Amino acid sequence: MRLTDTDLLARLVAFDSTSCNSNLPIADFLCEVLDRPGLHIDRHPSPDGTKVNVIAWLGPPPRADRAGLVLCGHMDVVPADEAGWQSDPFTLTDAGDRWVGRGACDMKGFLALATNLAAETDPAHLTAPLVLVFTYDEEVGTLGARHLLTSYAQGPSLPRATVIGEPTSLRVARAHKGHLKLRITLHGTSAHSGYPHLGVSAIEPAGRVIGALAELRRTLEGEEAPHRELFPGVPFVPLNVGTVRGGAAINVVPDLCVVEVGVRPLPGMDSAALAARIEQAAIAAAAPLVPSVEILSDSPPMFLDEGAPIHRHLCGLVGQGETETVSYATDAGWMQQLGLDCAIFGPGTIEVAHKPNESLPKSELAAARTVLTRSLRHFCMEVAP
Repeated sequence: MRLTDTDLLARLVAFDSTSCNSNLPIADFLCEVLDRPGLHIDRHPSPDGTKVNVIAWLGPPPRADRAGLVLCGHMDVVPADEAGWQSDPFTLTDAGDRWVGRGACDMKGFLALATNLAAETDPAHLTAPLVLVFTYDEEVGTLGARHLLTSYAQGPSLPRATVIGEPTSLRVARAHKGHLKLRITLHGTSAHSGYPHLGVSAIEPAGRVIGALAELRRTLEGEEAPHRELFPGVPFVPLNVGTVRGGAAINVVPDLCVVEVGVRPLPGMDSAALAARIEQAAIAAAAPLVPSVEILSDSPPMFLDEGAPIHRHLCGLVGQGETETVSYATDAGWMQQLGLDCAIFGPGTIEVAHKPNESLPKSELAAARTVLTRSLRHFCMEVAP
């Protein structure tokens, strides 16, 4: 028996697909719901086998002109350990005009809509394929999408028009910044604080590193970044020293200090060049200690031409005349490197994502279904075979 959008959303929310867990249970369930004649499912496991990307093809085989539609979303959610939840985070709860639950808006509402659209569409009516791409570990650095880039690079060409279903309050975004995360580790020598000459503090040079990073942040704020006009609120590369950990006790010279940094490059910028600038600043400031600098994750920025068919189509459906962008990174940064035109569009607002009592307005879930249904018809049925 086919599930309604709400029933399917409830089933999806019930899976604790927090990124620290395996996503195999929710992936297996989605594959079970999707399994039907005329639909082909590819599973692309993570290198350690504990996670999987799911790619489901419905309708005709890949076309040379790359006609068709991709609906892309991530299966993982952030932890629900915060105080303030008024209901079980993994039980979809009716709150009148909205549904409450971890992942309800970010982004299992979109997953439910995409899955049901594929499950209820007769493949015989399609002249171009509908493809669902469901990824793992987006929340911890778009890891699944990055893995897909290598595991699927030699696979069949995906349709070019792509909807990334992040919560945008039913607006259409065509660009976002990236998010590059780095860890700087400094090793000293421990000693009793009464005999400091026998040790080497790791925290004192870390303080100099933090000062150097603050100076680099000010420099970046003054530089003219590409596409800065798309981000009028913050038209530069933000740099944030997010965490500092070091020391064991007040009476011990600290032998270790770890500084974690995040930077958000604009579209058209090279994250490797930014990482190199951070490393150079850290090495110069930490001398004579030599810090190690490692990249924890790299979610690239995304840019879509204003005239791309998927952008014009979605904007026309929602009556949007101006360019909009978002300030968070998505799977689109990697997916665009497969030659996809990625537009970000989905129900719910990012303002309630990652917070207690995350919710999804019922009206937006219904409105998003209408938009996606019309997009399926436009890109997969109203094209010449």
